[in-house]
Amino acid sequence: MAQYQSVDHARAGARAAEIDQGLRAHMNKVYGVMSVGMLLTGAAAWAVAGLAVTTDPSQAVAQMGDQYLTGFGNAIYASPLKWVIMFAPLLMVFAFGALINKLSAAGAQVFFYAYAALMGLSLSSIFLVFTGASIAQTFLVTAVAFAALSLYGYTTKRNLSGLGTFLMMGVIGLVVAMIVNIFLQSPALMFAISAIGVLIFAGLTAYDTQNIKTTYIQHAQMGDAEWLGKAAIMGALQLYLDFINLFMFLLQFMGNRD
Repeated sequence: MAQYQSVDHARAGARAAEIDQGLRAHMNKVYGVMSVGMLLTGAAAWAVAGLAVTTDPSQAVAQMGDQYLTGFGNAIYASPLKWVIMFAPLLMVFAFGALINKLSAAGAQVFFYAYAALMGLSLSSIFLVFTGASIAQTFLVTAVAFAALSLYGYTTKRNLSGLGTFLMMGVIGLVVAMIVNIFLQSPALMFAISAIGVLIFAGLTAYDTQNIKTTYIQHAQMGDAEWLGKAAIMGALQLYLDFINLFMFLLQFMGNRD
């Protein structure tokens, strides 16, 4: 009897070690895919901003503040097309959720990278509004804060699942407030939105990291390898969105305007 118990303990220990090793590989893939997405977003934003602005007034077709816009810049920043560019990433997120069960893991990864590039187009206008130095500084602060919050979510023994509903309600409230402020253009409301946004996405970073970890452990025990491959891409998307939103709200506080 003792021999059987010893064998069972050994098998359980080996299985736990296998899941732990798989979890590390899974999280490495999540962060790796997310990092590539961030690079694509940054590169696309920088390249689009470069094409949209000219320093030669004779080549400009429009002006936005102190910036001279090329024909391309005028189309994406000053024409009705800007609304399409603004809301296209949101539509792609909904499309990703609807298509994830039909996509392969490789297809989901390509979809995510396409989304990241489109997000770069949508965010490129920050280079027209804020100085490059303040954008870089804010990105660095965001990266440090994100790393600390994600590490907390991964290592904490506290169950953060109760925060999920509360935080998602906060996100919905933020979206509604931001849409209202498009018409009101209230600096006070924008300040409040930015402050609350930083808190909400700080909490979501920790919550999503723990949720990715918990979800992996649950499905790894069932041996669902195909689903786990797509789960890594979904996890990368969740953390990517947390990072981007945290960065954008912090930029409202830390960004120096041109």
